[in-house]
Amino acid sequence: MKKADIKNLSAEEVQAQLAEAKVQFSKMKLAHKISPLENPIQIKDLRRTIARLNTELTNKQQ
Repeated sequence: MKKADIKNLSAEEVQAQLAEAKVQFSKMKLAHKISPLENPIQIKDLRRTIARLNTELTNKQQ
């Protein structure tokens, strides 16, 4: 998810996206431990998306 896309979301939508991304991240990490993913860069990208969502949520709450 791009930074510009995240800025256009409301605080509630950011929280929902964050919860969804965290669930997806945990599933992806588990799947990668069982058998390596074809593209492990997806894990890094998802982790960065979670960080972007957390940052935007903090900014919206201030």
